[in-house]
Amino acid sequence: MATRKVKRKKPGKLLRFIKVIVVLVVLLVVGFAGLYMVYPDVSKLKKQNPGKTSFMEYREAEYRAKGKKMRIQSKWVPLRSISPYLMKAVLIAEDDKFWSHHGFDTAAIQKDLEKNLEAGRFKLGGSTISQQLTKNLYLTPSKNPVRKLKEAIITWRLERALSKRRILELYLNVVEWGEGVFGAEAAARRHFGKPASALTAEEAAKLAAALPNPRRYRVDGTSRYVERRAKIIYTIMVRRGIVVPDYEEVTTTPPETVDETAPTPPADSQGANSTTPGPTPPPNGQ
Repeated sequence: MATRKVKRKKPGKLLRFIKVIVVLVVLLVVGFAGLYMVYPDVSKLKKQNPGKTSFMEYREAEYRAKGKKMRIQSKWVPLRSISPYLMKAVLIAEDDKFWSHHGFDTAAIQKDLEKNLEAGRFKLGGSTISQQLTKNLYLTPSKNPVRKLKEAIITWRLERALSKRRILELYLNVVEWGEGVFGAEAAARRHFGKPASALTAEEAAKLAAALPNPRRYRVDGTSRYVERRAKIIYTIMVRRGIVVPDYEEVTTTPPETVDETAPTPPADSQGANSTTPGPTPPPNGQ
C-alpha cells in the first residue's frame, strides 16, 4: 500500500509573512509618532490662550450622555492674577520637581516600574504638570497605551516650545477643579467666593489637595482626605518659608507632628504625581 506524502509548508513563507507584519507595525508606529511630532501646533500657545480644551469637551459629552444640564465654568487670568500660595501649593502637591525636570519625572517612573515588576502587573503611574497639561489640552482621561504615547510626544514638544512659567500659567487655567469647574479663577470663585488672586495659603492648600480627584474630593470641609492632605501641604509651605502663620498656628500644629505619608487617592482626571515633596523650586524658574 502506497503511503501519502504530506506536504509541509515551507518555513520560508511563514518567516516572510512575519517580517511583513513587523515592518507594517513599525511603519505604523513611526507614522503615528511622526504625526504627533507636528500636530497639534503647540508653538501658538506661546502667545495665544487656549479656548475650550479637549478635556472640557469630553466632560460636556459626559454631561449630555447622562442628561445633565451643566455648563463649563472657566475664566482665563494671567499668572500674576493667581495667588502665589496657590502656585506653590499645587507644585508641592502635584509636581515638586517641576522646575528641574524636562516634562517627565524619571525617578517616579522608575519607582512605578519597580512596583509593577514586584506586583506582576503593568500600571502607568502619575503624571507631571506638563503631562497633565497635555492631557487637558488635547486628550482625554483614557489610560490606554496609545493615549500615553500621544501624551509623551506632545509633552516633549510642549517643554521645548514653552517656558516653565507659561506651562504653569496654562495648567492653572485649564485644570479641572470640580464638577464643571476649570481653572484657578473659576475654582476660587466657586469654592471660596473670591478671585484667585485673593486666595489664602489655607484655601490654596485645600484646592491643591483636591486635584487628584476634584470631582470626588471637595474643599468645603466635607472631605476628610482633603482636610488631612491640605494640612500637610500647608505645613510644608510653612517649613519652606512660603507662609508665616501666627504664633498660635505654629504652636498648635508644629511641622514635626504632621504625617507626610498619607496615601494619595486614586487619580481621576488629574493624575497626581508626588506625595513626597522634593527640594524647594526656584521662585522664577524657566
